[in-house]
Amino acid sequence: MGLSTGDDAGVYLLDEKTALVQTLDFISPVVDDPFLFGKIAAANSLSDVYAMGGKPLTAMNILCFPACDVEKEDISAILAGALEKILEAGAALVGGHTVESRELFFGLSVTGTINPEKLFTNRGARPGDLLVLTKPLGAGMVATAVKGGLAKPEHAEKMALSMARLNRLPSESMARHGATAATDVTGFGLAGHALGICRESSVDILINWEKVPMLPGAKEAWQAGLVPAGAYANLSSYAKKIVNERCDSAETSLFACDPQTSGGLLIAIPEEGAKRVLEEIGGEFPESAVIGRVMAGEGLLRIE
Repeated sequence: MGLSTGDDAGVYLLDEKTALVQTLDFISPVVDDPFLFGKIAAANSLSDVYAMGGKPLTAMNILCFPACDVEKEDISAILAGALEKILEAGAALVGGHTVESRELFFGLSVTGTINPEKLFTNRGARPGDLLVLTKPLGAGMVATAVKGGLAKPEHAEKMALSMARLNRLPSESMARHGATAATDVTGFGLAGHALGICRESSVDILINWEKVPMLPGAKEAWQAGLVPAGAYANLSSYAKKIVNERCDSAETSLFACDPQTSGGLLIAIPEEGAKRVLEEIGGEFPESAVIGRVMAGEGLLRIE
């Protein structure tokens, strides 16, 4: 599995029972604290393996930074934060690479393994499946407020805690309870990643917007015009595939396209499995919720 399906990671078959899951991702800072930034960037990179149902084994650092403008202690803190998350995932840090650049970027290249019979992709969602989202939306809006110095401290803290949380538990839970398809919600927003499932599974997805969890401060950021450019770019790309029947369609469509950093998993799963997943992950992911369902259709995202 490579680029053709738009999935979260590449998969290479080694034998009948083992496949490699490989991905890389790196981001610019979304918080001021370097240790926390390292944790978030690592969780974001590891999430692609979890979205496929895989187990991370090894990771390598990818670091680009302006050597004359960033303190050595801050670089050490970024790497230390990432290492904490790598170890939490049960993986090993085996190396990395640094490049001097005008801007700071950090992330990981991650390799994991999976039984190919238990692989989760954008394909496989079936009409009647429910959709579970494990983390709240709005990270792009809140992060924009943080960068502008306008976010309340408690809102910034909630955003950071959500971003730094590994998707390990929901990945393991969905595998036990019959999920049919999965992806993680990151840069293309809920709309873009949901449409990947729609396209590859030849279905429609109906989102009940009242059920979608939202980070505190996201609404305030939107009202203040603190919307990331990526949200508008995503909306421009996906507008023709979004059928929004709400009276606040301009707002909800933009939130559906809000780019997330280290967002939650979006899981297509039968009703009984969805119930069990929410029971298992609710303590660690209290905002997780069923936000919609899969329908027969032609590849559209419907919002009501």
